[in-house]
Amino acid sequence: MLRTLETDDTVDSIVGIARRAPKGGASKTEWIEAEVQTDPLAEHFSDADAVVHLAWLIQPSRDRPELRAGNVAGSKNVFDAARRAGIETLIYASSVGAYSPGPKDHRVDESWPTEGISSSFYARDKADVEDLLDQFEASHPDTRVVRLRPGLMFKREAASEIRRLFVGPFAPRFLFNRRMIPIVPRVTGLRFQAVHTDDVAEAVRLALHRPVSGAFNLAAEPILDPDALARILGARTVPVPVRALRGMASAAWRLRLQPTPPGWLDLALAVPLMSTERAREELGWEPRVAADEALVELLDGMREGAGADTPPLDPETSGPARSHELRTGVGAKNP
Repeated sequence: MLRTLETDDTVDSIVGIARRAPKGGASKTEWIEAEVQTDPLAEHFSDADAVVHLAWLIQPSRDRPELRAGNVAGSKNVFDAARRAGIETLIYASSVGAYSPGPKDHRVDESWPTEGISSSFYARDKADVEDLLDQFEASHPDTRVVRLRPGLMFKREAASEIRRLFVGPFAPRFLFNRRMIPIVPRVTGLRFQAVHTDDVAEAVRLALHRPVSGAFNLAAEPILDPDALARILGARTVPVPVRALRGMASAAWRLRLQPTPPGWLDLALAVPLMSTERAREELGWEPRVAADEALVELLDGMREGAGADTPPLDPETSGPARSHELRTGVGAKNP
């Protein structure tokens, strides 16, 4: 995100607000350390032309109150601060996960209901924040509000974070070698969309400059399903009942072998396929990286232990031999 905005000649300065500031610097960016759910933010927004809200917690998956506080209460704190600071443009990074269950055989536009997936904490929180934005827009019609709803976001630099958040400390790097994945489960409903993170950043940049408002779906081609995944990995598909796969995911989570509760599988199988026509026509957005290329980039990054110099992306966040992850109880705390 910062890389995209830093190279935009029309952007004069960027204030990044994070719980832990990155090590590296950028010429236009000043970092402020703050807790999004509790700290006063309006003073940091006072001279801003726009607020882009990206903060979100995936872990600790075993501490629902903390997740709820960070995601929903934290978002409300951001929106309230934007109101007090008189911000004219508010951009929120929502998700396909905000959508209610939908079709896998055709694509829906942004009018599809956003009530989330009941068994997924991520989806429920995304849906609740969309409700907060509905209330915000009704009360403050002079603020231009943009909601970006991307599919799964992949990039090489996110590899260590994604491995830490979703796979956990027990999976060795070599397992992410595409040649080491011989089979792909053929599961009913497993059809999803992905997009490269840099392409989402470009959508944010376009939304800052264009007089648009409302929601925009973001996804690249092709749709990823078992056949596409098998083609990417050079693997074969094996039919697996949804109940069996969910049972394995649930057992591994309960045994603290991995940090991802089974609601994530429910989300992947239930969310609709999205049409990106509005983003292409009104934002002028076009993804530059194909969905399968973004996935390959992520897998290669996970095999190599790739990351970046921000605390969430930094491989060192896991600690020596992933000791920090183990100390958190695999999903009990956010490293």
